[in-house]
Amino acid sequence: MTAVEQTYEKVDAYEPDRSLNGKVRRRLIRLQHRRPAQVKLERPMVSFSFDDAPATACEAGARVLESRGFRGTYYFAAGLTGRDGPMGRYATGEDAARLHAAGHEIACHTFSHLDCGQATTQVALADVAQNTEALASWGVGNAVSFAYPYGDVAAPAKTALAGRFKTLRALHHGLIANGADLNQAPAVGIEGADGEDVALHWLDKAHRRKAWLILYTHDVAEQPSAWGCTVQALERLVDGAVNAGFDVVTVAEGSRRIGL
Repeated sequence: MTAVEQTYEKVDAYEPDRSLNGKVRRRLIRLQHRRPAQVKLERPMVSFSFDDAPATACEAGARVLESRGFRGTYYFAAGLTGRDGPMGRYATGEDAARLHAAGHEIACHTFSHLDCGQATTQVALADVAQNTEALASWGVGNAVSFAYPYGDVAAPAKTALAGRFKTLRALHHGLIANGADLNQAPAVGIEGADGEDVALHWLDKAHRRKAWLILYTHDVAEQPSAWGCTVQALERLVDGAVNAGFDVVTVAEGSRRIGL
C-alpha cells in the first residue's frame, strides 16, 4: 500500500498527570537544571508555532503566515503522522518536506508524543532520538528546537536533553527575557474560547518588555478542537503583532537572534 492508502490506528486524547504530586513536581522541575537566557532586543519578537502538526495547521496555518511573508515552527511527532486524532488528521512527512521547502521550521517533539514527565529517562531519550532520525529521513534538516509533549518533563530527562537543542519548550506562560530557562522555555497557547484574549495579553507584555514570545496552537480551522484556534483568530494575532512592531520569526531564528 502507498502512504496515502495506509490505515492508521486513531490517536486518542491523553490526560497528563494532574495529581497533586504531579503539579508539585512540575513546579519544582522549573527551578532545576536551568539554562538562563540572555536577551537584549531592539524590537520585541513573536514566534507562531504548531504542536503535533495537524494537517490544518500545515495548510490553513501556513497560508496565514505565508500570505504575510512570514514562516512558522512545526513541532512534529513522527509517530503520529497520517493518523486521525482529537485535532483531526495529522500531517505527513511529505507535508513536512513541503513546509520546509517553503521556509518553515520543522522542529522536534518525541516520536510517539511520549510524556517526558512520566517516562523513564532512557525511554524518553530513545523516543527523542527516534524522532530526530525520522525528521532527518524526510530531508527537512536537523531540528534545533524541541517541545516537550504536554509541556512536562522529569528532572533526569531535562538534564539529559539539555544542550541537544537550542531551546526546549514547555507550556507554562511566560516570556523569553533575561533569566528565562531555555531548557524549559515558556510559551502561551492560542487555544480554547479565551485563547485569543490570552495571547493578546501576553503580546502586550512582550511589547512593553521588548521580549520574545512563543505562541503555540494545534489545529487551525473554522471549528477548531479545544486545543486549536480559528483561522480568523490567527490572522488577527499575526496582523496585530506586525502593527505593534513585532518581528515575526521562527523559533530557530529567535534562538539565533539571542545568540544561541
